[in-house]
Amino acid sequence: MLALADPDLDNGPRTDRSATMRMCAVTRQVQPIDELIRFVVSPQSEVIADLKRKLPGRGLWITASRQVVAEAVRRNQFGKGFKRDLRVAPTLAADTEALLVRGVIEALAMAAKAGQVVAGFSKVEGALAQSAIHALIHASDGAADGIRKLDALVRQNAGNGDESRPFPVVTALTSEQLDLALGRSNVSRLRLYRIRRTRLRRYRLCGHARRNKIRTC
Repeated sequence: MLALADPDLDNGPRTDRSATMRMCAVTRQVQPIDELIRFVVSPQSEVIADLKRKLPGRGLWITASRQVVAEAVRRNQFGKGFKRDLRVAPTLAADTEALLVRGVIEALAMAAKAGQVVAGFSKVEGALAQSAIHALIHASDGAADGIRKLDALVRQNAGNGDESRPFPVVTALTSEQLDLALGRSNVSRLRLYRIRRTRLRRYRLCGHARRNKIRTC
C-alpha cells in the first residue's frame, strides 16, 4: 500500500503528466490544473512559476489568481509547502502576471505568423460582418469610440441587442504589447481566427483573498 507523503507537492512533471486535478495550497480546493499555476524551486532556492508545467523537481500548486498568489507569499505558504527556507520575491504575484502576459504575446505572435490574425479597424469590421471570427481583441488603452462601434457590431450580429457576446472579447493587452506581438505600430484591435486561451484574465480578475478566507471564481 502506498501513501502520499505530502499532498501539497507533486512528484515532478514526468510522474504527474496524467493528472488533471490538483489542490491549491492556499484555498485547499481541488481544481482543474488549467485553473492553477505550478511553482517550483530553482537551484538558487528561488520560487518561480512553471507556467508550462515542465520544470524539474516537485511542484506546489496555487490558484491562478494574482490575489491568491500574493496571499501565498504573505502566508509563507511556499516555505511551509516545500518545508525549507526559500527566497520568495515580494513581487512574485506581479512577476507571475508578467510571465502570463509574455505568454499571451508569444501566442498571438505565432497566430499572426500563421495568418490567423487581422488587424486594423476596417479589416476587423469586415471580418465581424462576415462572422468568421473566434475572438476579438481590443487594446486596453484603445480609442473608446472604436471599441464601442465594434462591440455594437458584435451585438448586432448576435441579433439580441444586449451585452452578450458569441465569442470572447479580450482587453488584456495594451497597444504597445499588441505592437510587440505583431511587429507593427498603432494596433488597437484585432480579429483572431484561432488562438489558444490563456489564464491571464482569470489571474487578474479571480480570487479575492482575505486574511482568514479565500474566495475564488
